[in-house]
Amino acid sequence: MVKDNETVIKEFNELINMTSSELKEWLKEEQSESSGWDKSDGSGETVGHESGRKIIQILEKNPDKNPDQYDEDDLQHMRKVVSYCKRHLAQEEKAKQDTDSKSYKSLKNWGHDPLKT
Repeated sequence: MVKDNETVIKEFNELINMTSSELKEWLKEEQSESSGWDKSDGSGETVGHESGRKIIQILEKNPDKNPDQYDEDDLQHMRKVVSYCKRHLAQEEKAKQDTDSKSYKSLKNWGHDPLKT
């Protein structure tokens, strides 16, 4: 069953606990590039790193989190982010305990800092 847009927006705004500035700084760090699956386009960028860039765009485009300001592309990515974060938070307690773990780094790429929760 697909979640309705209202639920996706609510969960996205609860799970994404990094500001656009924090996420920008994190994505500049070398360690942000060392976790996750490489994209299939040969760029060397990981899927999570690309996701982080998209999250920054969403956050900056709609800083007041007005539900009416998200377009279909935003909602599609937000849905993906919610799914990823919820799945990984449920499976990987290590992310909260080890900041050198791939789980921790990957979640940060997706806009969620496990140490902030």
